[in-house]
This record gives sequence, C-alpha cells and structure tokens, in this order.
Amino acid sequence: MYRIENKELYNITGGAIRWGVYATIGAVATFVAGFIDGFVHLKKCNK
Repeated sequence: MYRIENKELYNITGGAIRWGVYATIGAVATFVAGFIDGFVHLKKCNK
C-alpha cells in the first residue's frame, strides 16, 4: 500500500463536473421555469 503525502493530496482533482456548475445549471433552470410560469399565469398588479 502506498501512503500519500499532504502535498500530493492537494494536487488530487476529482469528478468531471464541479458543484459550481451544478449550482449554475440549477439557478438557470429555476429562473427559466419562473419566467415561463410568469407568462402562463399572468396576474395584474393591484394598483
């Protein structure tokens, strides 16, 4: 078994996609869903 040193641990990158990309995709999807919902369910302002 090979023991990994701390310097080597900092150089390890894992996963093909980072959480920032997931968060951005989720934010864009939420915005688009809300934007479309606003057009489908129009409500006038109560002025």
